[in-house]
Amino acid sequence: MKTIQRMYDYLSWANEYVLDTIHYNKDNPELLRLFSHILFAEKVWLTRMKGKDSTKLVIWGELDYEQCRQLLQENKEEYINFLASLTEEKLQEKIEYVATSTGTAFTNTVEEALHHVALHGQYHRGQINLKLRELGYEPVNVDFITFIRK
Repeated sequence: MKTIQRMYDYLSWANEYVLDTIHYNKDNPELLRLFSHILFAEKVWLTRMKGKDSTKLVIWGELDYEQCRQLLQENKEEYINFLASLTEEKLQEKIEYVATSTGTAFTNTVEEALHHVALHGQYHRGQINLKLRELGYEPVNVDFITFIRK
């Protein structure tokens, strides 16, 4: 449980750091689209882990900068509360859901879903960094070790 909590402390830090950098390019639709997707995916997976239907939730869409800031904060608070309620037993509970992109039914544990969310966001933050470099900006150092050092 300690490892998962640390992963989500890192996820929160990395999301905020990237969004602060996006602020300087907040009119760039690709940066906002990728960051919006990170936040939408966090929301979808949390909905699933709470045992609710996620099939009507947006997974790809574009929020503006302020909407990203708001959803980032909502997700952060919801994950803090969710993680605080977890036990080792609950981590192993199965969640059943339908994949938003394919309509296929799947079953995973809460622990697997939590790992996926953390790793999924890192993948797309890497895409954002690539786009920042293409725009002539320095990528955001969101390496886990950088988080630990701070």
